[in-house]
Amino acid sequence: MNQPSASSTGGLTCLGKLVVLAFILASFAGAYFFLLGGRNPFGANPAQPGGTATSPGPAATNPAVTAGTAPTVAPPGPTSFSGNVQLGIAYGTEKEKWLKWAVQQFEQTPDGQKIRINLIPMGSLEGAQAILAGKQTIHVWSPASAIYRDTFVTEWDIKYGGQPIEKEAPLALSPMVFVFWDERYQSFIARYKTVSFKTVGEALAEKGGWEGIANKPEWGLFKFGHTHPNQSNSGLATLLLMAHEYHNKPRRLEVPDIANAGFQSWMQNLERSVSGLSHSTGTMMREMILKGPSSYDAMFVYENVAIEQLRNAQGRWGALRVAYPALNLWNDNPYYIINAPWCTAEHKQAASIFLDFLLSDPIQAQALTHGFRPANVNVPVKGDQSPFTQYQQFGLSIDLATVVEAPKAEVIHNLLTSWQRSQGNR
Repeated sequence: MNQPSASSTGGLTCLGKLVVLAFILASFAGAYFFLLGGRNPFGANPAQPGGTATSPGPAATNPAVTAGTAPTVAPPGPTSFSGNVQLGIAYGTEKEKWLKWAVQQFEQTPDGQKIRINLIPMGSLEGAQAILAGKQTIHVWSPASAIYRDTFVTEWDIKYGGQPIEKEAPLALSPMVFVFWDERYQSFIARYKTVSFKTVGEALAEKGGWEGIANKPEWGLFKFGHTHPNQSNSGLATLLLMAHEYHNKPRRLEVPDIANAGFQSWMQNLERSVSGLSHSTGTMMREMILKGPSSYDAMFVYENVAIEQLRNAQGRWGALRVAYPALNLWNDNPYYIINAPWCTAEHKQAASIFLDFLLSDPIQAQALTHGFRPANVNVPVKGDQSPFTQYQQFGLSIDLATVVEAPKAEVIHNLLTSWQRSQGNR
């Protein structure tokens, strides 16, 4: 008699047993996943509420990780801000007082209880070079202006690949100015009629110094200073505006303008007589106020740096006088949130929170008291309490004649290279 088949009696074949076993294992895995609070134990990236997947960390999104020799990648940051973040900001010292005050105010806010701001004073170009070298304590770079931005982005792309700036915004504006001791300014104008790089060069070339300029041998040689172009944005801005003035060119400079033999000779002759070459505009300006005319008769600095020292100068060596070049540029003090491998999602979110704070009305109003023109258009530049009203007699002016365009990376490279060759090891 034939035995009944397994299918007809309800018995399980080997295949059926495997199906049941797989079902039981899947049930255990689902329960384990539920107990973990929705976290996938196998390492997959589950969708977040709202249907979007968790953002991949820097290792997945930043091409610097694989394209070059970028530093070790930080662990991917969470998409929601949990606080207790150390945020490093490399900044130009021309805005030191304002930023330190702003950090103190920020620490009193709820966000400021979770985000620790570490201010790292650096020359504007020094900050860029530190990031390119992989300094992992820097998450935000805030130079004095955007004129080195294209060079920084280009060098990062060559070295690591990709875009190193996640987000950017201007914090405050300041043009460049000549600042003189007033007595020296009056004698300078009497001789040369106007203040420009051409007339400054003529004064530097005067063999008898002030004796030939104004019959003042006791004043010694004419002494003019600016910061180091390879370290400080204001020094680089000085060279750029020299080139614009020489060529009388309000438009963007091109490489042939820099390579021009006449410009090269003129710039080199002027630069050989320049004093200072500090890495910091603020430091150099303080030296002028501390030591008086024996150190500098004049220098080329940010407008806000001159404004901050107007009151201090009067109590030591007399009044200062500000003069604007015919061709000028805006130092917009950009705030660059860095897209480097060591910048986690939390660093970037903390940086955005602090940026919003810096652009708020009360913080921008305080920037004005330090001589900056606020980037927030809700905060007026004019007014009874504005330094542009209080110190107008020292030559301050809200209006600028002509503002030049920011240069491309190859112009900056050629300008700095030609300057360095002319200066030797300075």
